[in-house]
This record gives sequence, C-alpha cells and structure tokens, in this order.
Amino acid sequence: MLSDAEKHEIDEELKTLPQRRAAVPEALKAVQRHRGWVSDDGVRDVAGYLGITPDEVDSIATFYSAILRRPVGRHVIWICDSVSCWITGFPGLLEHLEATLGIGLGETTADGRFTLLPNACLGLCEQAPAMMVDREPHGNLTPEKIDEILGRYT
Repeated sequence: MLSDAEKHEIDEELKTLPQRRAAVPEALKAVQRHRGWVSDDGVRDVAGYLGITPDEVDSIATFYSAILRRPVGRHVIWICDSVSCWITGFPGLLEHLEATLGIGLGETTADGRFTLLPNACLGLCEQAPAMMVDREPHGNLTPEKIDEILGRYT
C-alpha cells in the first residue's frame, strides 16, 4: 500500500499530466525515494493507484535503468560507461572502484553501504570520466578523487 507521502507526490505529478498512465515513471521514482527500491509490491501499489495493470507498470520499471528493481546499498554509485568516459579512463577507474569496494558491477558491499552500477550516460561528457553517487554527479575523476568522494559517504 502506498504511503500518504508517496500518494501526495504522485498526486502532485498527476496535476500536470493528461492521463494517469503518464505518471508511472514519476510514481516509481516516488516509491523508490521512500523505499530505496521498487519491489513487486511497489509495482502493484503503483498499478492499483493509477488504475493500470502491474505488467504495464513493470514494463516501464524495467525500461528505465534508474528504477531499481532489487535491493541496493545505502548509497548507489552509478559509473558512466559511455564512449566519452571509456576513452578518458573508465576501465582503470572501474578497476579502482571494484578493488576499493571489494565488489563488481551490480554488487553491493557486505556492509550494505554501496552498490556499484553501470550507467550508459550521465550527461557529463565534458567532465568525463564521471560517476554519480546517489543523486550527486562527480566528474573529472581520478582514483584519488574517487577515494575522497567515497570518504564522504560513511
């Protein structure tokens, strides 16, 4: 069941849209903000509230990589693997992140602190290589800068 806060966010979005179905992406984001990820129950909750089928909601949830359909750590690291980031150092930075965190792409640290996920493009090509931690973008990355950034998330 959607919380009052989730319903409020969805209702605010519905005010700007021509039909309820158009609110699915924002409704999923609202659920994710409040629950950390979107479970099957979350999909059913959104579907029931918007009056569409769970399959319709799930097809949208699985289309968007930013909609997390499984539990994640307290902080999600999205590392950009676009062409711009590849040619400016992505492979070495990914190796550094994996070694520092002790996990691979798609995994969560044992303490539940970080989940490391790839992202096709963060839109920070002028600052490549780039990553985003939660909603905060970071560009012009080096191993030292990554260590400093990760230290902020204790």
